[in-house]
Amino acid sequence: MSTTRRDMLKLGALAGAVGLVAKSGLLSAADVPVARAAKPLRILILGGTGFTGPHQVRYALARGHRITLFNRGRRPQDWPAGVEELTGDRETGDLAALAGREWDVCIDNPTSVPHWVRDVGEVLQGKVGHYIFISTLSVYADSATPGQDEDAPLARYTGADIMKETRETLRANMALYGPMKAACEAEAEKWFPGITTIIRPGLIVGPGDETDRFSYWPLRIARGGDVLAPGDGSDPTQIIDARDLAEWTIRVAESRTLGKFNAMGPNYAMSMAAMLHGIQAVTTAGARLHWVPVEFLREHDVSPWGDMPAWVPGSGETAGFARHRNDRAIAAGLSFRPLATTAADTLEWFATLPAERQAQLRAGIEPEREAEVLKAWRAQRQG
Repeated sequence: MSTTRRDMLKLGALAGAVGLVAKSGLLSAADVPVARAAKPLRILILGGTGFTGPHQVRYALARGHRITLFNRGRRPQDWPAGVEELTGDRETGDLAALAGREWDVCIDNPTSVPHWVRDVGEVLQGKVGHYIFISTLSVYADSATPGQDEDAPLARYTGADIMKETRETLRANMALYGPMKAACEAEAEKWFPGITTIIRPGLIVGPGDETDRFSYWPLRIARGGDVLAPGDGSDPTQIIDARDLAEWTIRVAESRTLGKFNAMGPNYAMSMAAMLHGIQAVTTAGARLHWVPVEFLREHDVSPWGDMPAWVPGSGETAGFARHRNDRAIAAGLSFRPLATTAADTLEWFATLPAERQAQLRAGIEPEREAEVLKAWRAQRQG
């Protein structure tokens, strides 16, 4: 394993100390004053009520910007200051509320359908000074090569007509996700040439994550007992707190930083052991991590990413999946709050959800199956 026990003890001590500070509230974003931007911007956010959107809105308001949201109006929220809310539906092509308006910046959060970008481009071309498209690391064609940067080849669409793909066809075939996102990027650059920023996040985590793809680990470790952990701990993972992504996106808008950026961290690649031990340090449940080889997990149908969230094997066809370079984004000001803060805040947020939601995680292995796999692993080792 690349991370030694001594490293783990150091990481655990640091994470524990930060975790105590986080629990005390000293690292709460609400308690840290946000400086006003040098120049207020008129910012249009497409979406704005999902996962990262609310973090963008609150941070932008604190920075003194004027915010307009455009969405279907199905998830109203209370904002700390005035927010203009326009109603429409990109799925049906209802963009009338955007017509005849101008903004300094447009942030496109939720789009994975290329014709949505085209349709917005037809309405907003020449009406915004900067277009920021939130994409994904899944746009890359190659998951086997570690260390790829933003200039690596992108996934290519091989279907009949990319503009006829919809959210329904995507749900039916998730293999289209990378090619469709890559096509969205191309549409963004076509309609907003010379004023486009493409941000490609890794796994977005933290308070507000309804997928539980990261939340599973703080919740599972906080439950204590014997925890099934994938591989030997050395496989990489790349994540980003939704608040770090959201706040940096607003700063990118303020600085009018153009180009393509891989947005994840905090390091080039954090090991699964570092992540799980870092999470473990903010709980008092005494969870015991049991690292089980990839081959054994495969034999017992324990799936990467589904049963073991935030993880894929760091070798073979997925050797480069969680080893993308992020130097360019860091040079452009991307910063990261401590992992311990993200873990502690995720636990605190999840505790506010309704009991029925808390009872049903949307990712991660079921407790009964976890116990069965661990039992089988012990039996094999003893045999």
